[in-house]
Amino acid sequence: MRRHAGGTRDIAPWSPGLYRALRFPKTMARSTSGSIVSLRRLSNLPTLTLDRLRALLREYVDETEHAVDLVLIGGMAMLAYGHPSRATIDIDGELRDGVRSLKAFLSRHNIPANLGQSLSGWSVVAMPPGYRDRATVMIDESRVRVSLLDPVDFIVAKLRRGTDEDLADATWIAERFHVSARQVRAAAAAALAASLEDTALFLFERTVDRFCQDLEQTAP
Repeated sequence: MRRHAGGTRDIAPWSPGLYRALRFPKTMARSTSGSIVSLRRLSNLPTLTLDRLRALLREYVDETEHAVDLVLIGGMAMLAYGHPSRATIDIDGELRDGVRSLKAFLSRHNIPANLGQSLSGWSVVAMPPGYRDRATVMIDESRVRVSLLDPVDFIVAKLRRGTDEDLADATWIAERFHVSARQVRAAAAAALAASLEDTALFLFERTVDRFCQDLEQTAP
């Protein structure tokens, strides 16, 4: 993988067969129907790999002639960052254009997807300004571009939700890429400055504070 313009991280390059997902069960955080039947159906879906993602996007582009510019978030991103045991059955990410079209295509392949044009719109807390510019391109082929957030931006994205799984992911990323509490606090402050005033921001601030305290306690 190429280093982004900021040059702050070096993430291992993607290649076919690299970072394959292990087949561990995953409990879905969301279900549109909320029914037990739907959850059972989702749990029976095969796990996705980066190879499978690439093939799907290639098929989508060839079928629709629509370009894909996707920033991964969630389980697929954790695989791309190199997590050794993360498994996922869905695709989450920011897509420049064609959200409805790609969503429909993935649905035909029985793949759940949570896509939107702006990650900032997924939470009351905005993403740190410039996060797209700091993203690192993982796949860059004809009409297919898939990127990963800078690790610090990814951590902020996780802290915005703040579930146990999100905090575990953020902790793993911080350890994997040697992200300091100071970096997280600075990125979180930039995110808060870009956000509209809301009482939900107070919860985010507390989440960031606790997370950074834990980082500082475990720092070498």
